[in-house]
Amino acid sequence: MLAGAAALALAGCTGDGGPSVNAKAMKALSPQTLALISEKGMSKDSPIVVRIYKEESELEVWKETTSGEYALLKTYPICRWSGELGPKVKEGDRQAPEGFYTITPGQMNPNSSYYLSFNLGFPNAYDRAWGRTGAHLMVHGDCSSAGCYAMTDEQIQEIFALGRESFQGGQRAFQVQAYPFRMTADNLARHRNNPNLAFWRMLKEGSDTFEVTRQLPKVDVCGRRYVFNATPADPNARFDPNAPCPEFTQPDGLGEAIAARKATDSQRIASASVPAAPVKTGKDGGMNKVFLAKLANPQAKAPGSLPAVVKPPGSDYGVATNEPAPADSIALATAEQVPMAADVPLPEPRPADAPAGLAPQLASTSEMSLFGRPAPAPTAQVASLDQGGASSGLLASVNRLLGRSETPAEPAASPAPAGTPAAASPAPSGLSALSSWLTGKSAEPAPAPAASAAAPADVPVPPVRPPAPRAAAPAAAPQPQASRAPMGVAPVAAANASVSAPMPIAAAAPASATGALPGASILSTGTFSSSSAAIQ
Repeated sequence: MLAGAAALALAGCTGDGGPSVNAKAMKALSPQTLALISEKGMSKDSPIVVRIYKEESELEVWKETTSGEYALLKTYPICRWSGELGPKVKEGDRQAPEGFYTITPGQMNPNSSYYLSFNLGFPNAYDRAWGRTGAHLMVHGDCSSAGCYAMTDEQIQEIFALGRESFQGGQRAFQVQAYPFRMTADNLARHRNNPNLAFWRMLKEGSDTFEVTRQLPKVDVCGRRYVFNATPADPNARFDPNAPCPEFTQPDGLGEAIAARKATDSQRIASASVPAAPVKTGKDGGMNKVFLAKLANPQAKAPGSLPAVVKPPGSDYGVATNEPAPADSIALATAEQVPMAADVPLPEPRPADAPAGLAPQLASTSEMSLFGRPAPAPTAQVASLDQGGASSGLLASVNRLLGRSETPAEPAASPAPAGTPAAASPAPSGLSALSSWLTGKSAEPAPAPAASAAAPADVPVPPVRPPAPRAAAPAAAPQPQASRAPMGVAPVAAANASVSAPMPIAAAAPASATGALPGASILSTGTFSSSSAAIQ
């Protein structure tokens, strides 16, 4: 009876005649992607890691192989991101976040105004320690960004499916590593005058940890900085985002490998002869070159469909995508960056005693995955970062999966004030409750009209839906693999492991305190939390 009721309710999810929420969220991976997974020695439901690079406008999905190490599965060109290089500091700055974020099943939104999406969980423990504000920062479809990483609908459908399969395989949460650029010594040298350099060098420690070990790095926050694969020397000590880091240990060989890379970085920065990159570009984000090429020539191939209108980086107006875009709009998007002043002013230091307010996290746990299967023991270590927002457990996940999202749609071209997260409804019981969950309607505003373009043969095409913005691009070459260092245990003093205090782009205005700031809550293995905030 329950199964029959569920089927009837799902049949009513398409009041507008378009594809049902369940059809989008549960679409199977393409045969081409499944063949690639098998070819690379991975399984369909093995754990994943997502790595994002702003400057290159690329998103990578890495997957655990049968050997237990992670390898690059696929690179997806990013259709649009907004802001400049650097972390998100405050609500409305249009900055896409940089840092380490943990994605649980409750952050996956099958009922997004932007086709499909998942919430990055900004602000995390590190962001809150610096008083940073903002909410509903996503990776989503529709190629429109105001602080998010926007893909095409076809791309986000595949990325969403890879995350869904990893959850069904037992991964409690997958990690997103968001970087300003590929974390090489040469790129750090090019950006040597940027006031975010200390912050980026700290992020590079996490990037190096992943590349050296080929394992999911455990991420903690103490002393308002990230630490990786660290264990307090004192079993009673803990990592507190706002307190000095306790003495900790790292696996044997890891500290030495990271120190060697840091020494190389410092030497390259000190001896750099290439011109320094500007701090500001004036282009408001970026778009992968494959999409810029498609704007210039609508007949060009791209991994997905573009919206009816797209606003290229640097342009004050949108351009139609069914005809060649004006040359000046493409020129602005591809122009040399704005020259930087000789003296780059550093941001004002944040007062050491400045309050960092946040709403306390309300966490709940569940032993079921988002998609209804019992969750076996995780096969990869979960990063220990707090997630913003309250959790409502399995019910909230099911509600999101089956169409009960109430988050306002994100503006396509201008900053929007943070929406107020919708409270999760109390869990009903019995057959009537199940029917009410499954027939819920989304309160999100309708997406902007869009024109579709034919997707390449190897890209899954989403079901027809009312016109809305979109875009896509070809896969980039895999990143070189780093050699793995031997792992053991060796004590490391926190003072030796720390780097200069990271500096935000500008003096961060602390959020008003709404409750006591908790320490770095660890997402323990065997549980996951889900946010009750409706996500885009």
